[in-house]
Amino acid sequence: MGLVSPAARDALQTWLEHQRALKGAAENTITAYQGDVVDFLAFMTAHKAQAQGLGALAEIKITDMRAWMARTRGPDVGPRSMARKLSAVKAFYRWLAEREGFEPTAVLSTRAPKYQKKLPRPLAVDAAKAMIDCVEIQSDRPWVSARDVAVLTLLWGCGLRISEALGLLARDAPLPDTLRIIGKGGKERVVPVLPAARDAVDAYLRLCPHPLTPDAPLFRAIRGGALSARSIAKVMADARMQLGLPATATPHAMRHSFATHLLDAGGDLRAIQELLGHASLSTTQAYTAVDTARLMEVYNRAHPKAG
Repeated sequence: MGLVSPAARDALQTWLEHQRALKGAAENTITAYQGDVVDFLAFMTAHKAQAQGLGALAEIKITDMRAWMARTRGPDVGPRSMARKLSAVKAFYRWLAEREGFEPTAVLSTRAPKYQKKLPRPLAVDAAKAMIDCVEIQSDRPWVSARDVAVLTLLWGCGLRISEALGLLARDAPLPDTLRIIGKGGKERVVPVLPAARDAVDAYLRLCPHPLTPDAPLFRAIRGGALSARSIAKVMADARMQLGLPATATPHAMRHSFATHLLDAGGDLRAIQELLGHASLSTTQAYTAVDTARLMEVYNRAHPKAG
C-alpha cells in the first residue's frame, strides 16, 4: 500500500474489519475488497499526483471515476470484473462518507459497464446420472472411484458446494438424515441427506485405505491428504470428454442440477433457496435457469385464481 496515504490506509483497514466482524464477509471477499480498493486509491494518487488523504478522497469527481474505469478496463478486466471492483469501491465510499460526513454522490452515481450474466448450465437428469456412472469406472483404484462417486452424489443429491463437500470431516460420517452446513459468509443451513448420498459415502468409507480419525478430512487424496477441488474438477473433465458433454459440466453444474431437478419435480423456489444457502432469491432463480414460460406454468398450476 505504498502509494496510499496513512489516513486512507487506516480507514480501509477499519472498513475491512467492519466487513469481517459485522457483515460476516468471507476471507476471500475481504482479500478481493482490499485489492480492489487499494488499486483504486493508488490510481487516484497517481492521477492527481498527490497522496489521497481523507480530504482529497471527499473531492473525487465523476471525471476522476471515468478516468479510473478507462484505465482499469482492459483485456484482463472485463465488464463483470469492472462491476465487481466498482461495487467494492462504492461500498467503501458509502461507509467512509457516513463516517467522515461528506457527500459521495460522484462515486455512488458511477455506473458499472453492462455485461451479460452467464446463466449456470445445469445438467439434465440423465446426463448427471451418466456423469456419476462414468466417474465410477474411471479409476483403477476402487476406493478412489467410490470417493469420486460419493463427492458428486453429495453435490447433486444435497446441493452442496464443492468446498462444503470437501470440508466434511470423518466424524460427520456415517451421514445423518440431515447435515448442518456452514456456507458462504458463515451462513448455516440444514440439508436433508438422500439415502443414495449416504450409501455412496458408506461405500467409500468401507474402501478408504487411510485412517479416518474424527477431525481428519472425510475425503482423501491418493497419498492421504485432503482431497482438492481441482482433483474433482479434473475427474469431471475426463468424464465429460468421454460422454461428449460441454465444458459447462463442472462440479458446480451438479449443484445447479440439484436446484433445477427439484424445481422440475414441483419444488418451491423459496425452499430451494434455503437448501442452497442463497442469501437472495434472484441467485436461486439464476441457478435454476427458470424461463418465463416455466414460471407461468407453475403459477397457472398453483394459483387458486388461475384458469
